[in-house]
Amino acid sequence: MLAVRPKQTLSMQTRDGVRLDADVYYPDAAGSFPVLLMRQPYGRAIASTVVYAHPTWYAAHGYIVVIQDVRGRGTSAGEFHLFTHEIADGFDAVRWAANLPGSTGDVGMYGFSYQGMTQLYAAIAQPPALKALCPAMLGYDLYTDWAYEGGAFCLQANLGWAIQLAAETARLKGDATAHHMLSTAAKNLPFSDPVPTRSGLLKNLDPDSFYHDWLDHWQPGDFWDKLSPKAYLGGAGGRRQEETRSFLALPMLHIGGWFDPYLRGTLHLYQEMVERSTARHHLIVGPWAHLPWGRKVGAIDYGTAAISPCDRVQIRWFDHFLKGIDTGLMDESPVQLFEMGTNQWRPFDQFPHPMPTPYFLHSTGLASLDETDGKLSRHPTSTVSPTPPDLIVHDPWRPVPALGGHAAIPAGAFDRASLDCRTDIATYTSAPLTTDLHLAGNLTAAIFCTADTPSFDLCAVLSEVKPNGSVFNFSQGYVRVEPGQLTAPLQIALQPTCICLPQGSSLRLSLSAACFPAYPVNAGNGAPLGDTPLIAMQIITLTIATGAAATSQVLVPLV
Repeated sequence: MLAVRPKQTLSMQTRDGVRLDADVYYPDAAGSFPVLLMRQPYGRAIASTVVYAHPTWYAAHGYIVVIQDVRGRGTSAGEFHLFTHEIADGFDAVRWAANLPGSTGDVGMYGFSYQGMTQLYAAIAQPPALKALCPAMLGYDLYTDWAYEGGAFCLQANLGWAIQLAAETARLKGDATAHHMLSTAAKNLPFSDPVPTRSGLLKNLDPDSFYHDWLDHWQPGDFWDKLSPKAYLGGAGGRRQEETRSFLALPMLHIGGWFDPYLRGTLHLYQEMVERSTARHHLIVGPWAHLPWGRKVGAIDYGTAAISPCDRVQIRWFDHFLKGIDTGLMDESPVQLFEMGTNQWRPFDQFPHPMPTPYFLHSTGLASLDETDGKLSRHPTSTVSPTPPDLIVHDPWRPVPALGGHAAIPAGAFDRASLDCRTDIATYTSAPLTTDLHLAGNLTAAIFCTADTPSFDLCAVLSEVKPNGSVFNFSQGYVRVEPGQLTAPLQIALQPTCICLPQGSSLRLSLSAACFPAYPVNAGNGAPLGDTPLIAMQIITLTIATGAAATSQVLVPLV
């Protein structure tokens, strides 16, 4: 490894004359070096060190590392508007970085979350100097992969992020009062407004926040298409093939986490690039939340193998594509998935899509009252006589609380045994496994469910029930059902996973009508979620049908 010079702070001008500032780290050595660029909105000194090694570590491997404040953030000039300027500014930043003194003219980009998005936006503009990407934990389709899940607003994640950005705006303006109020709110998110999703704090202190627009645009459409990378790069509905040829030639190392709220976006992008791209694409998914990327997520320690290998793999990636060094990475399996349970990495030639295996729901109508009543079985019911449905009464006064998973804060696996004892949660549990159960890929629940209100929500959680009675979640999904929406059966996409349930454990599906505050409580009246005050929230009774006439089931990817 090389010595690294003290960082320099350099500035560039965008095509419309806005100054963007960056910290630049040079190897202390003769010669020219490729450039690694990260563009982020949180103050460049952070440099995503919550999950990545410090820029000096990357510079020591023979790279000029550039950490740039996006427009209107950090010390960069201009006004910050979420994602709005990142295509043009990204192109200008790549071109500027490629022409830094000592640069070879080749640029790679890395970073997660917003920093992952800036990679895609820059690539949309197709700067010639951009040669490789390492996008991590992002939204390819901003509506389905980030802001909403199953039509339900991702309340806790979106509100928390909006308050974080608003606090940074207040800091940059020197507004100590607003900064204190927002910083305090970030530690205990406010859900006490008369309209629970409408944050009075944000409305007063940051009326221009993206949060308000995201809440108002509660269905997919032009608003989201203008922001989503998929609208520029996707196959059907995206740009023409010839207009994206340069982008499709970019090799990408995709990084995700089993408990990351944006795993849908990571896999969405990866799958489309594999299908359309002429370049090499690798995928790493660890047992991580959005942050940190370490051995312990939630209440489970996944061992030393779960410690992030991403820094070392990224260096190998960039060494290959920016320096032409054979690092051996191309000889390895392109997909590396961490299997929870065995706590080891498993190689795959592609993201697994095995034929789904059904587990059918059985009940005598008491699955919400008696955890021994609801069953999961590999076989549908053999009786033709009707079975009583399971009824779940959702009371908005005491909605089912979120516990771990990918959408709640904190994320990860937790013991939900006491939560599953609630009478507004129906549980269905398999017999103890006689052999290890290896799952890898996508999961879906198909539930025959109706309600006595025009709209309702349904949350599905898959867990491992251990022999000692503890219940640890590993995947969940959520859907908002609009008036008139088909519910026979209701399809719920769960978070993809890779896990081994050992012999002696059982598989459990838990169903409820809420998961608050990960998602807003459904008012039941079919109105847009931002239009109904708390006082108008309705009690909702869900009817879950099982048996021969209604084969409710969960489909799992056995490998």
